[in-house]
Amino acid sequence: MERFDVVVLGAGAAGLFCAGVAGQLGLRVLLVDHSEKLAEKIRISGGGRCNFTNLYTSPANFLSDNPHFCRSALSRYTPKDFVDLVQGHGITHHEKHKGQLFCDRSAQDLIAMLQAECGTGKVTHWQGCAVHGVRALTHDIDRYALDSVRGEIHCRSLVVATGGLSIPKIGATDFGYRIARQFDLPIVETRPALVPLVFEPGMWARWAQLSGLSLPVVVQTGNKRERASFSEDLLFTHRGLSGPAGLQISSYWRPGSSIRLDLHPEGQLLSRLQDAKGHSRKLLVNELAGLVPSRLAEAWVSHDASWRAQWQRPMDAVTDKALVALADQLSNWSLQPSGTEGYAKAEVTAGGVDTRALSSQTMESRQAGLYFIGEVVDVTGWLGGYNFQWAWASGFACAQGLAANNLSGSTIAL
Repeated sequence: MERFDVVVLGAGAAGLFCAGVAGQLGLRVLLVDHSEKLAEKIRISGGGRCNFTNLYTSPANFLSDNPHFCRSALSRYTPKDFVDLVQGHGITHHEKHKGQLFCDRSAQDLIAMLQAECGTGKVTHWQGCAVHGVRALTHDIDRYALDSVRGEIHCRSLVVATGGLSIPKIGATDFGYRIARQFDLPIVETRPALVPLVFEPGMWARWAQLSGLSLPVVVQTGNKRERASFSEDLLFTHRGLSGPAGLQISSYWRPGSSIRLDLHPEGQLLSRLQDAKGHSRKLLVNELAGLVPSRLAEAWVSHDASWRAQWQRPMDAVTDKALVALADQLSNWSLQPSGTEGYAKAEVTAGGVDTRALSSQTMESRQAGLYFIGEVVDVTGWLGGYNFQWAWASGFACAQGLAANNLSGSTIAL
């Protein structure tokens, strides 16, 4: 039997970071992961360069059934704190878009940094070590026993950083949720998030020809009281919609509801069409191709038989009513997805361990000595580095809590 102060289950972003900080605070830490490969989600993210944080991170960039929960951790470990760590390890990086920071060279540099931090903290790391079960101990200074392929492990504190259900091919499982249920902790229903949307094949057939087309849009879902809206690039696929706009809105879309697209977010589409009517002899489809991508213009004017005669005319012969209808349709296109591409293509999992059962200060659950961090928790960030920042922030808050509970109030300076 092996004994540690802390066992961290899951060697992804949150687990690696938490283990390193806790170890540097003087705790004897074991980091365990069932997969043979380390931190695969870090390695494959951002095209292999890892969008490791976002400079503009705020609680507004996250969704949760308990939306204020993330404030404490995010305020105590900020993007600047992590950037300082990255720079301290000599990892060069760049801002790509809207505050998104990427490694210049490779995501592997970030993984090596987290390993080095664990090394500094003298963290014991068992990779490729399956844990079959967790038991609470009632007559021991330690609170938990874990049954692993390398034998029994005892610890006073257990950190669950096992991630969500997204991308099962790299080892995602429901183990973290099973542990939560075992100790009667509530789970907010999970669902794929940051995932492409799909439509019924018959309905989508007319738009499948646009596969590969990308354009800037405004996408929305929800009602007036609870509306999510993003200005991003949208990508048409053979089965539906993807790209940043499709992924962002997928986290808020619910089955049975619609999304709305403004395909000309620059505005004034109607006035530009009406102005062209006064001087242009082009066919409407050709004039429209100067305002939206030509493939979209051609598909649009051919899909609605009720207006087809109008939309095939020269601009000066198109009625004002037809132009109003066209501008309205392009600016307020309502679509009802049939579903998503599922966990196999989802970047993250929404839902998870209910934060009402966790401390926002320490990430400890109401089950003493049991902590949850990262994606397994019901805190889900937008596309753009926010989920990694939650991993760092929740991991740091947890390590502080572990130190306070195990070392009589030790702290680490930012």
